[in-house]
Amino acid sequence: MKELAGKNILLGITGGVAAYKSAVLCRDLMRRGAEVRVVMTEAATHFITPLTLQALSGHPVHSELFAAEAGHGMDHIELARWADRLLIAPASAQTIAKLAHGEADNLLTTIVLASDAPLLIAPAMNNVMWEDAAMQGNVDLLLARGVTMLGPASGDQACGEDGLGRMLEPLEIIEHLQLQLQPGLLAGKNILITAGPTWEAIDPVRGLSNRSSGKMGYALAGAIYDAGASVRLISGPVHLRSPHGVDCINITSAQEMADTVMANVSICDIFVAVAAVADYRPANCVKQKIKKNAETLSLELVRNPDILAMVAALENAPFTVGFAVETENIIEYATQKLTTKRIDLIAANPVSGDNSAFDSESNELTLIDRNGISHLSRCSKTLLAQKLTKEIAHRYHETHPAKDS
Repeated sequence: MKELAGKNILLGITGGVAAYKSAVLCRDLMRRGAEVRVVMTEAATHFITPLTLQALSGHPVHSELFAAEAGHGMDHIELARWADRLLIAPASAQTIAKLAHGEADNLLTTIVLASDAPLLIAPAMNNVMWEDAAMQGNVDLLLARGVTMLGPASGDQACGEDGLGRMLEPLEIIEHLQLQLQPGLLAGKNILITAGPTWEAIDPVRGLSNRSSGKMGYALAGAIYDAGASVRLISGPVHLRSPHGVDCINITSAQEMADTVMANVSICDIFVAVAAVADYRPANCVKQKIKKNAETLSLELVRNPDILAMVAALENAPFTVGFAVETENIIEYATQKLTTKRIDLIAANPVSGDNSAFDSESNELTLIDRNGISHLSRCSKTLLAQKLTKEIAHRYHETHPAKDS
């Protein structure tokens, strides 16, 4: 079966070296059954010819806003209404800026403004350009409007530098598209998610925490929202944008997270504990900064609440999903956690060696439930979140058929 059969994809190509990947992307979209129309900016034609994309798509390539051959001079309206999805890959810094500020000075940006179809953008640029404050401000504006940002990936760049800014590979972009085009797997469901680290104060300026960035939890919250669910995200201290459409509650400590979860869990169908909650906290938080006078310092630590176990032990517990971050014996420890806490599904990932999920844009997961073990191979956390959403939805519906009848 062709996964994209019957779907109309408008592929926008802007100026950048990564435009060569768009030829492969166009071909692979069509192999999966999609109908593809290509719109190129003038800058894009300096990197790849319209003739190449015309040969691959089987249709004329559109590039001129005021083309004489356009029907009634309204190509932008016709294409805007035709498309099920708008996909811009690669998306240059200039095009992203134009879209963020509603400019419509070429055919592609005009189509975006004239279309109600969901927009997906795959950025491609130098890593310093991507990290520039103005660029990130433009990205914030687009994300707040519900635009899906695919990547960028990290790695070697054409300019010889290394970092975030590479366009995702065509197959990964297509996977995103396929997962987004599925029916609302969790439509009408209420999901509660925790993400990020917690901070356990030692004194007014110091505390105990961990290396969690919160990226996996935030990506999962966004993916579950895209699957049709109502999502409430309880987040520890992170430096991330709240996902579009997600209700985010910010907390600091493990006790605050536990209290907030228990205050909201009664209305949820599924609880996903992604947060890296501190297992222990100082028995007493000193009111003044501890001075560096003694050679040694001892801290008495007490256990924090086990939030996942608390939720799973409720009389009418929701479908519960936990995460296990391990440095060794991953399967053994995750399975033990699944059993002792009596949860429905656990996602385990390694955090040691070269494949550590910490400080990374990618991750891999081993899923364990009472029926066995499966693996989600390493990919971007955004794509991994979409794949995990699909797995959670399937398991939930299998175990809760009465609620969906």
